[in-house]
Amino acid sequence: MNESLVVNDSSAAGEPVPWMEAESFNQHNSSLELSTAPLEFPVNPWDIMLCMSGTVIACENAIVVAIIFYTPSLRTPMFALIGSLATADLLSGMGLILNFVFQYVISSETISLITVGFLVASFTASISSLLAITVDRYFSLYNALTYFSDKTLQYVHLMLIVTWGVSLLLGLLPVLGWNCLHEPASCSIVRPLTRSNVMLLATSFFAIFVLMLTLYFKICKIVCRHAHQIALQQHFFATSHYVATKKGVSTLAIILGTFGASWLPFAIYCLVGEREYPSVYTYATLLPATYNSMINPIIYAYRNTEIQRSIYMLLCGCFQANGSYRSRSPSEV
Repeated sequence: MNESLVVNDSSAAGEPVPWMEAESFNQHNSSLELSTAPLEFPVNPWDIMLCMSGTVIACENAIVVAIIFYTPSLRTPMFALIGSLATADLLSGMGLILNFVFQYVISSETISLITVGFLVASFTASISSLLAITVDRYFSLYNALTYFSDKTLQYVHLMLIVTWGVSLLLGLLPVLGWNCLHEPASCSIVRPLTRSNVMLLATSFFAIFVLMLTLYFKICKIVCRHAHQIALQQHFFATSHYVATKKGVSTLAIILGTFGASWLPFAIYCLVGEREYPSVYTYATLLPATYNSMINPIIYAYRNTEIQRSIYMLLCGCFQANGSYRSRSPSEV
């Protein structure tokens, strides 16, 4: 008997589909359901793919979190934000794994609500951490002379508090009662979240995405202005600062492109999708969204020379520094 978070599908021929609750099928409900019907097939292939994605996400980001935590030279505002992102993605991966386990092992509405709330909170924290990193990179260029100061540390701590506070609040909403367990008609494409809850999350995503695009545009303007000033003063562009800043902007462009390609399909479907739609649409848009948490550590951490150095020291234990080493600004990452 299976009574946890599963997605139901419908069939034109009227035959019950695996992982489907009989009563919800009669109502043509294809949203996330609590199923009490025996499964014709023991495991939904989509759930397997989500679990595999969660496993890769958890492993990748666990390494990043451990390296940042145990490396004193990485305890800077910039790496605090990267650590926040890695922690959020680590929790997201763990949430996907737990959802799979609870779906096929434990039958409980309470567990279902907690699992959904956990996933909402962790993915929200991941997206919010991306925004915080974008803000930090903007200020590192806009206030380059005063970036390495106590004031920077203060606003980074403030962003972390707001990021995790809002994420925790949004994750608690389904557990505290904003769910559709007792009102099936109000369910969204992801049960037990209500349609209004899902629309709030999707709208928040679009607001964050637009804000990130705006900041990216401003960063590009700053880079162009710096390049022009350097050209006037030194009559050429090939300076280390400009090259490093251009690299940072290129990285940010990759991040935004990856972020948009991963989350936009699911966010749009949250706004236009109905609970009666086939569950394959929900799975097909949700799975790519999880890939963003899989790609984040590659973009932010494993491409960073300081983290590469820490990994080398961790694995080999014989690294010998060949010169002075300094912590770089976010615009150089």
